[in-house]
Amino acid sequence: MPKPAEGGLHGLTVTEDCPGLFCGGTIDNRPRHSKRPQPARDLRPTGPQRLFVHVGRWATTSGLYEIREGMQVSGETVLVAKSGGVTRLTLNRPDKLNAFTTGMHAELRAALEAAGSDGQCRAVVLTGAGRAFCAGQDLAETRPAGDGVVPDGGSRLEQWYNPLVRLITTLEKPVIAAVNGIAAGAGANVALACDLVFAARSASFLQAFTRIGLVPDASGTWTLPRLVGPARARGLTMLAEPLPAEKAEAWGLIWKVVDDDKLEAEVAAVAGKLALAPTYALGLTKRAIAQSSTNTLAQQLDLERDLQRLAGASPDAAEGIRAFLEKRPPKFTGRSA
Repeated sequence: MPKPAEGGLHGLTVTEDCPGLFCGGTIDNRPRHSKRPQPARDLRPTGPQRLFVHVGRWATTSGLYEIREGMQVSGETVLVAKSGGVTRLTLNRPDKLNAFTTGMHAELRAALEAAGSDGQCRAVVLTGAGRAFCAGQDLAETRPAGDGVVPDGGSRLEQWYNPLVRLITTLEKPVIAAVNGIAAGAGANVALACDLVFAARSASFLQAFTRIGLVPDASGTWTLPRLVGPARARGLTMLAEPLPAEKAEAWGLIWKVVDDDKLEAEVAAVAGKLALAPTYALGLTKRAIAQSSTNTLAQQLDLERDLQRLAGASPDAAEGIRAFLEKRPPKFTGRSA
């Protein structure tokens, strides 16, 4: 276990094994009884299977990858596995609490775009390796220059975080976040951008930005007020204190809290259920809910009319109605036509 650094904030333990979050350290917000040594596993591939990612393509030193059913493909920082219509993406920098780097952004974006265009993928799960979901931005990439000037954070958002959030929220397939530990800074807000958020009971959410003199990003200032209201959004972001998963569920910030040892099975069951659902209708539903935040009632009624026409013309709508009348389970294909 890394040696605790001096000066823990708000009763949290600051460790020196990761450059994320603040002061060159990470936040260990697990309950005391669970703070046992948990050596990080290095799951990164070696040799010819190492991935070099160009957005929308998966390539290795031995050629292009075609990700097939039941196959796992490992990038430098993102693991991709497909099974039963579900694509599972695992942020894989466990020794750094899965803090974001430009390399991780590129791999995650490529994996999400591949899932979006894959007709066999009908649900996506996003989680983290080791004891954290994601500690936010790796501050080693934002270290001030010799003159003390911090690299332009706006450019980083424009190039990486904003496209990532847009991709998650517009992907017309359900995206599930399985928050297995601390989700801090942009890591918390990327999780909250997902359609369903499950969290381990020991997990927590931390808007760490003001601890290092920054403002919330990765859609935090948009998402938080809409989920928990402006008062709680201001408290979470200005006080920068961790929110335990159980309270996050009680506040309506996330969908469900699960015992730590049941999180993986619970998420797998829900993802499997969504993989058998009418994917096209789920995507249209996701679009309607997203647009409701800026639409008037009249506009939303018109949108529902238009989307219902699209959904009603799909093979899944015909199958669903037929199965209901025949008193049998439907067999959806997820296709729009």
